[in-house]
Amino acid sequence: MRVLHVISEMGAGGAEAVVAGMVRAGGDFGWESGVASGGGHRAEALRAQGFSTFDVPVPRRRVSGVLRAVSAVRSAVRSFGPDVVLAHNVSASLVARMAAGGRPVATVFHGVSESDLGGAARILRRTSRAVVAVAEASADRLRALGVDVEVIPNAVFAEPPRVDRASIRGVLGIGPDVPVALCPARLEPQKRHDVLLEAWAMVAGAILLLAGDGSLRADLERRAEELGVGDRVRFLGTRCDVPDLLEATDVVVLTSDWEGMPIAVLESLAAGRPVVASDVDGVREALSGGGGVLVPRRSPSTTATALASFLFDARACAAAGAAGRAAVERDHDPHTFMKSYDELLRTIGGEQR
Repeated sequence: MRVLHVISEMGAGGAEAVVAGMVRAGGDFGWESGVASGGGHRAEALRAQGFSTFDVPVPRRRVSGVLRAVSAVRSAVRSFGPDVVLAHNVSASLVARMAAGGRPVATVFHGVSESDLGGAARILRRTSRAVVAVAEASADRLRALGVDVEVIPNAVFAEPPRVDRASIRGVLGIGPDVPVALCPARLEPQKRHDVLLEAWAMVAGAILLLAGDGSLRADLERRAEELGVGDRVRFLGTRCDVPDLLEATDVVVLTSDWEGMPIAVLESLAAGRPVVASDVDGVREALSGGGGVLVPRRSPSTTATALASFLFDARACAAAGAAGRAAVERDHDPHTFMKSYDELLRTIGGEQR
């Protein structure tokens, strides 16, 4: 079965990690996989490994951008000849439907903000033979708007660290005994780093690593200085070495306003790192088996208390880390995940193994 993934970009985000993992694992299920995207380091890595990749301009919600993207994906479809097109998120679904030339399109709904949900549902009802939500909460919201949805919880395609804890801390200039928190998230409004920085001002004697870049970087750097934590917050920019950063980290934190089922949380649990995260949708599901603490949205004080409970208690860290690792192995297994997608795509593509 030939599967063409369509996604806006293939950089450091969670959906991009899912696509890369599916492409690499697809061979075990008889897939020949290609990716049509706006590019990024994950696309480059897949190309170097011999997978088919196609360049597509990012639409940016402009009509002219969508039309250019449709033209590029249409060329990818002609070249690759997929049996089914798997679009990741709503804009990719619209582009894929216009470019697929009658081939079946399935959409993976990784999540949108509440204000965009109605528009997303209208598009998905018209574009997709099948819609997959990554979390039950997201599926419930779509079903309430008349979209027929199947749930396949995200899996984590774990990558081992390339260097040890002491080495990566040495590169970052962090001593072996300094408590470290990591927030692997784009610097965009959804992720609410402003809440995290306010919480960090209540936590003394630790370092916060921000792995990600985005439109709010300058504002957040300025805010960190205003809060007096500029010397304890490291803005690392976009990183391709999150497994290494996790190795250097004691606890992971995510203060988002909304999420689908964040791969950053699953990767952290798989690495045995406890997670402090906002009590929203797919995060709640990801942590339902243990491995961390849920905190109310936009609550710096509660977030600070939860962070301190792990940063300064090695025993609590170890216990939560072990529970999280076990939960991921049980509930987010890549083989089970891929088997579910294989059955779905072969059904809508009219092909049986």
